Amino acid sequence: MASGSTPKRRATSLSNGTSGNPLYHLPQGDIFCGDALEFLNALPEKSADIIFLDPPFNLGKRYGKKAAKADLVQQDTYFAYLSSVLERAALVLKDGGALYLYHLPRWAFRFANVLEQHLTFRHWVAISMKNGFVRGTSLYPAHYSLLYFTKGDTAHFHRPKLKPPTCRHCHEYTKDYGGYKDFVKDGINLSDIWEDLSPVRHKKFKHRKPNELPLEIPRRVVQISGTPKGVLVDPFAGSGTSLVAAIEGKMRFVACDSQRSYCKLMHQRVLRSCALSANGRKK
Repeated sequence: MASGSTPKRRATSLSNGTSGNPLYHLPQGDIFCGDALEFLNALPEKSADIIFLDPPFNLGKRYGKKAAKADLVQQDTYFAYLSSVLERAALVLKDGGALYLYHLPRWAFRFANVLEQHLTFRHWVAISMKNGFVRGTSLYPAHYSLLYFTKGDTAHFHRPKLKPPTCRHCHEYTKDYGGYKDFVKDGINLSDIWEDLSPVRHKKFKHRKPNELPLEIPRRVVQISGTPKGVLVDPFAGSGTSLVAAIEGKMRFVACDSQRSYCKLMHQRVLRSCALSANGRKK
């Protein structure tokens, strides 16, 4: 398959009873409605440059028309299902491609063991949480995990740079870089601890009631591992934030969500993002 083409799909029966045809077919990619595992099973092996996974965390949250109990199953059931998703995702990934899994640390370390059987570990990115609530007898869980794996040697890697933080009053650097100030004036290399953004988007900026990732997280994923005309696959696409990041990076996408209302939302966001991009404006 050429790197600029969307993966061809085998005919399949998705969980909502539809055929393997996309619910929305766009020049930038396709949006499917159905089960994430069945969606991945319908994609050919070695067809994705990036696979981005932000699955439900099994915390009893309500997504679309699904009851909250649908996101609160037995832990063994949840682990087995998501492990199957990860194993299939590893097959769908191209040689040199990158897989990112966003999850809670207590699950991330278990799923890292699954992924390590098929892929090469690169980083455990810690995305800092800003609150400090008391959590009984445990330490406060102050970060979300973003696991970064590749299929062998990475085919595409770019190290983003961040602007050095400055005081909003005096505009001087908030950190003392000593004799290295000249080296940071053009930006600081991104590390595996992301403290400069919130992992949860504020409700006044969200496109749906459940949690929604800020655009900066999938944007950095695309900046690190993306390539123009490459393909990003997202089996739990939700509100479509990763699709917006893919469009920014001039990538194509193949996305899926089990909720038809979220697929419609993705479609609307993609159309709006493309219109804004055409006008040279930021999303």
